[in-house]
Amino acid sequence: MIRTLLFSTLYPSSVRPSHGIFVETRLRHLLASGAVETGVVAPVPWFPFKHPRFGEYAKHAAVPAHESRHGIEVGHPRYLLLPKIGMNLAPASLARCGLAAARKLIAAGFDFDLIDAHYFYPDGVAATLIGKTLRKPVVITARGTDINLIPRFAKPRRMILQAAHECDHMITVCQALKDALVELGAPAEKITVLRNGVDLELFHPEDRGQARAAFGMSDRFTIASVGHLIERKGHHLVIEALAQIPDAELFIAGGGEEETRLRALAARLGMTERVHFLGAMPQTQLRTLYSAVDCLVLASSREGWANVLLEAMACGTPVVASKVWGTPEVVAAPEAGVLMDERSANGIVRAIGRLRSGMPSRNLTRAYAERFAGSRPPPGNWHYFGRFSPAHSRRWRNGTFVDKTVTSM
Repeated sequence: MIRTLLFSTLYPSSVRPSHGIFVETRLRHLLASGAVETGVVAPVPWFPFKHPRFGEYAKHAAVPAHESRHGIEVGHPRYLLLPKIGMNLAPASLARCGLAAARKLIAAGFDFDLIDAHYFYPDGVAATLIGKTLRKPVVITARGTDINLIPRFAKPRRMILQAAHECDHMITVCQALKDALVELGAPAEKITVLRNGVDLELFHPEDRGQARAAFGMSDRFTIASVGHLIERKGHHLVIEALAQIPDAELFIAGGGEEETRLRALAARLGMTERVHFLGAMPQTQLRTLYSAVDCLVLASSREGWANVLLEAMACGTPVVASKVWGTPEVVAAPEAGVLMDERSANGIVRAIGRLRSGMPSRNLTRAYAERFAGSRPPPGNWHYFGRFSPAHSRRWRNGTFVDKTVTSM
């Protein structure tokens, strides 16, 4: 059995249970395969105060130092993240706290075979520094903004490229991110595309009448917009589009900094009664929402692989989505939904019109989602770990790892 150390600031916690849940989901499926044993180090920024008035920073302070989630032991060491200048210093700070946590695991008897890092910057960069020190191979997963936004900044771009050459392997959650990494200068032969799946047992169609009743829905055409209430998710575009669809209602699930502005926009457009803010919701409630609405609209400006699209489809609900990054790889058939011809309110209106003119059956949409089943690892996609099995040791020579076959005793 291979022992891995999952290292990521994206891992969820009891305080932020939906934060980076896709990282936890992939790990749970991997553990279910019986192929690995894993320890988790999920650093959080240090902050001294837990009072709610400090917002997101207070949540960092409230995260426990150690917890167990779904039978997985998770450590949350603290690292220093300074405002404004933190982007350039984060990898070094993250590496220091991660190295100390990794050494504690080793001292406690968990001597892992490789580091499985999620998010390229700063996490993947820090993981390569830890890997060098501990002489452990490193696999880095790129997930979206870490490749389609952060490399616009010169110093992070240099560190990302250095990590890409120094790590042992990379994973991207869509082909578009692999193409972007290669364009930056990363070696293509070290990159595997491993798309996110969907949990078909968790996300499944519920009784539609009961689901609609749970949200007090009328007979109007109903739209869901799901995600953090931040500008790049495009909730404002969906609200603006709704003004041109008089027979529709919008249900927005998520919390975040843009809520006040979005509520003001709905009021200014005279749509307070047709725009419903539901707040952040657990996945079981999202399943009910997906089952209730007629379509999900995702108007993001950037996405690596948008999990909400497959979640909605698994509940039988087609989608309308902006044509960005990995999204065309998800919405690739009429039964899945429609891609916008442009990311704008008018583009959303036109796409919804096309969807409504030929709505797929909910059974067909569910069947489409089943192609992306996440109940077990797709054949072959976990084989990148095989090179780092306990049958091999990793020697440090002249700044690089060298494989050395070990004969079992």
